[in-house]
Amino acid sequence: MARTRPTICVVGSTNIDLVTRVPHLPRLGETIIGHSFHMGHGGKGANQAVMAAKLGAQVTMVTKLGRDVFGEGSLGNYRQQGVETTHVFFDETRFSGVAPIFVDDNAQNFIVIVPGANMGLSVEDVRRSAPAIQAAHVLICQLEIPIETTLEALRIAKAARVRTILNPAPAAALPDELLSLCDFCVPNETETETLTGRPVTTVDEAGAAGRLPLGRVDAVDPTGAGDAFIGSLAVFLGEGAPLLDAIRRASAVAALSVTRIGTQVSFPSRQEANTFLAQHGLP
Repeated sequence: MARTRPTICVVGSTNIDLVTRVPHLPRLGETIIGHSFHMGHGGKGANQAVMAAKLGAQVTMVTKLGRDVFGEGSLGNYRQQGVETTHVFFDETRFSGVAPIFVDDNAQNFIVIVPGANMGLSVEDVRRSAPAIQAAHVLICQLEIPIETTLEALRIAKAARVRTILNPAPAAALPDELLSLCDFCVPNETETETLTGRPVTTVDEAGAAGRLPLGRVDAVDPTGAGDAFIGSLAVFLGEGAPLLDAIRRASAVAALSVTRIGTQVSFPSRQEANTFLAQHGLP
C-alpha cells in the first residue's frame, strides 16, 4: 500500500562533529592516545532532519550557521541530503556550532556541544519560517537553540494543529508551557532523570516504553541513535502509522544506526530500513 509522503519541519541545531575514537574515556587529568579522528555533519536538529529525509520525507530545516567553512559545508550537506534550505540562516558574528565527541572501544561516548551560531536562531527567524512549520505534518524541536525560539516554533505549530515532537536535549528543567505544547516528548535516560527526578537505570524503571524487544545488534557507535529514532518517529507518524507501530519501527531504525560508525553517515536509507524492518517482522 502506498504511503503518504510526510512533510517534516525541524527547528533546531546544526553542528560539525569532531569525533575521536579512544581505547577508553579519559579520566580527569589523563592524557590518552586516540585510535582515529574524523569530522562529520551533526547537531541534533540536523541529524533528525537528515534521518527523516533519508526515509523519504519532505524535510525543511530551520537553523542558523556561521559565516565560516563549517557553515558553508553544513549548507552543502543539507542540499546534498535533499533537505529544503530556504530557512537556513547565517549569523554574521558567531561561529558555526561544533561538537567534540569521544567514543571508546565499548561504544560508550561523551559529547561537548559548543553551540555558536545556533544560539543566534531567534524568535524572529522562526516567525519568518512560519509557513514551513504550518505546512508540516510534524514539527521536531530540541534544546540546542534558545528556549524562547523553541517555544515560538511550538506555539506556531500548535496554532496550526501540527503534531509536535520535542527532544529535551541537552537535559534541562523545562517550563510548563513548553511541555504543554508537545504532543510527544522523547528524552533519553539522563534527560528523563532531569525531567522527573527519578533514576532510569533499568528497563523496569523506564516502564512500558522500554519493553519493545527487537533482538540484539552489535553496537559499534551509539552517536546519533536518539536522533535516528526521533527523525524516524516523525516520518512514521507522518505516514499515518499508529503510535506503537511508529515507535517500534523507529527503534529498529535507531538500532540499525548503531551498527555503523559515525552520525549521519550511519543513518540507513529507506531501502535499508525497510529490509531491516522486514527481518524483524515490521513490514
